[in-house]
Amino acid sequence: MTERHPATGRLEIAGVSVSFPAGSQRVQALDGVDLTIEPGEIVALIGPNGSGKSSLLRVVAGLLRPDHGEVRLDGEPITAPVPRIGLVFQEPRLLPWRSTARNVGYPLELMGWPTARRDARVAELLRLVGLEGAARSIPDELSGGMRQRAALARSLAVEPRMLLLDEPFSALDELTRERLNVELLDLWSRTATSILVVTHSVQEAIFLGDRVVVLSERPGRVVADLRIALPRPRSLTTLDEATVSQTAHEIRAHLGALAA
Repeated sequence: MTERHPATGRLEIAGVSVSFPAGSQRVQALDGVDLTIEPGEIVALIGPNGSGKSSLLRVVAGLLRPDHGEVRLDGEPITAPVPRIGLVFQEPRLLPWRSTARNVGYPLELMGWPTARRDARVAELLRLVGLEGAARSIPDELSGGMRQRAALARSLAVEPRMLLLDEPFSALDELTRERLNVELLDLWSRTATSILVVTHSVQEAIFLGDRVVVLSERPGRVVADLRIALPRPRSLTTLDEATVSQTAHEIRAHLGALAA
C-alpha cells in the first residue's frame, strides 16, 4: 500500500437534533445523533429514505444549524462552512463555463492564492484524480465519472481534514460506480483525509468503510455502528465479498427491522 501521511480530522457529533418547519408544525429529521470519526477513518452512513442522512452531512459541513447538539472537528466547534471540511454532492455542481482546471482551482481563487501557487496545486490535484488530459475541457465535454472526479479534486483543493460525500456516485452506471469506489480508496490512501460517506448501497458501505453506521427511520437515530473486518487495500474482488459478508446480513437485518 502507498505510504500515507499522518492522519488528521477527528470529528465529534454530539447529541445533534434537527427539525424543519412543515406548515404550522415542525418535522423532526434527526434526534440526538452521537457519532465519532477518528483521524483517517472512513465511516459509511446508511439508512432508509428520509432518515436525515443528508441533513446530518449539512450540519457537519456547517451549512445547517442543529436545534440541539454540536459538531467539533479536532476539538473546534463547526458552526459555519470552513476550508477544513470538503463536501461532494450527488451532482458534481461544476461551473459549466469554466474548464476542469478552473473549476478545481475555484476554491483557491476565492481564498486569494497567487496564480503560480494555484496553478501548481491544480496540476497536482488533476494528476491525483487522473484528469491531466482534461484540464482545458468544460464539464459538457466530460463523462459523468470524469465530472465527479473533478468535483472530488475541487473538494480536496485546500487539503481538508474531513471529506463529506453525499452519494457521490449514485447517478452513475454500475461499472463506473465500482471503478470510482476503487479510485476513491486509492485517493484516500494517499491523502489520509477522514471521510464520512452517505450511501444507499449495503455493498458500497461495506466496501468503503472502516465502519458502517445505520440510521433509523425519521427522526434519524443511530441504531447500529458496525466495524468492517475486510482487510485493506480493497479491490473489486473485495467488493464481491462485501455483498455476501456477515456484516451485510447484519446491516440488512437492521434495515429490514426498520421497514417492518
